[in-house]
Amino acid sequence: MNPLENVVEAKLARLPVPLAVHLPGGRRLGPGQAALILRLKELGPLKHLASGEIGRVAEDHVKGRLEIEGRPRDVMAAAAELLDTDPRRAGAPPPGPLGWWHGLLRRSRSLARHTPQADARQIEFHYDVCDDFYALWLDERRVYSCAYYREAGMTLAQAQEAKLDHICRKLMLQPGERFLDIGAGWGGLLLWAAEHYGVQATGITLSRDQHAHVNRLIEQRGLQGQVHMQLMDYRELPEAQPFDKISSVGMFEHVGHAQLPAYFDKLWRLLRPGGLLMNHGITAGGTRNHQLGAGIGEFVERYIFPGGELQHVSHVLKVMADSGLEMVDVENLRPHYARTLWAWSDALEQHLPEARRLTDERIVRAYRLYLAGSAMAFERGWLSLHQMLAARPDGQMETGTMRGAQSAFPFNREYIYR
Repeated sequence: MNPLENVVEAKLARLPVPLAVHLPGGRRLGPGQAALILRLKELGPLKHLASGEIGRVAEDHVKGRLEIEGRPRDVMAAAAELLDTDPRRAGAPPPGPLGWWHGLLRRSRSLARHTPQADARQIEFHYDVCDDFYALWLDERRVYSCAYYREAGMTLAQAQEAKLDHICRKLMLQPGERFLDIGAGWGGLLLWAAEHYGVQATGITLSRDQHAHVNRLIEQRGLQGQVHMQLMDYRELPEAQPFDKISSVGMFEHVGHAQLPAYFDKLWRLLRPGGLLMNHGITAGGTRNHQLGAGIGEFVERYIFPGGELQHVSHVLKVMADSGLEMVDVENLRPHYARTLWAWSDALEQHLPEARRLTDERIVRAYRLYLAGSAMAFERGWLSLHQMLAARPDGQMETGTMRGAQSAFPFNREYIYR
């Protein structure tokens, strides 16, 4: 047995799930009876197993260099223990002058990756895979963001409706208000807000498939004149008539570190004085990393979300404050997203034959690992999910329910749950 195989054998012995590795030529590493089996077509993936680069192992599977046999939950239980380092510690800037240079390079790359044209290509890459593929594992409303399991026994569909209503309640939506949803997806929140709260709703997306889908729903439900879905970059939104309330759900992850100040400056201008903004999205589990280590970030960038950049919630709050937005409420829903992702993963596993008919085998393999791997990352705190509710203060001491509120926010949480 060579030194590389010795390292892998030692790692396999420590795993919480019995894992066997079948090498080319018939040799086997690990226990005789295993719930999880990796069948290597070539020896390259053995190096990635030995070094704990689980993102590279995932890529090996997508490219057909190894086959995986076993339940996604077992795969991820083993993957987490194969790591040699905490994936939140990757990409941190070095100390001293090198740190300044590191920051400059990161900003330059981020600016180049988040022009309007680049963002449109990146959104098309992810969201226009195939509407029917997403429909296999999302709920009927196709809500593609963290659900809110208000009660333990909720189904995914119930928890997604609870999330939509949770956001609307936090925003204190009122009939007739002008409501903007940036990155509106397949229209779940946009239509919920219009049908349940009577707002005049506008949504934007860069996905042609999503744009067409939502406009079909608007026509089917007779919501023309009340709901408008536009194929548009957020930078193109006119500012002449500010909105009363704005939501951004699962959107700012795509904006990019360098563009974040301009993004929140734009939202400030789009929001009327005294209005409320809900910024809901994935945040980094570590304070200094912009992606996960061990090859995980590179895998997600290459196969799932090109251009995605992680920000810690503390940095997001700072940028929002610099833009003139006052943070009035922050809620961490991290374990809710883990449960959401496991529900998506389970649903995809139940529909693998249909998924393979609808799209490429590589895409199916990538999404199986992405959904289960993301569920693991949220469970372990490598990633988090925050709802950040902010106001644009209007400068008027008498606005609101308390002197000095300067916005619609009542500065208590009772209104959300009544």
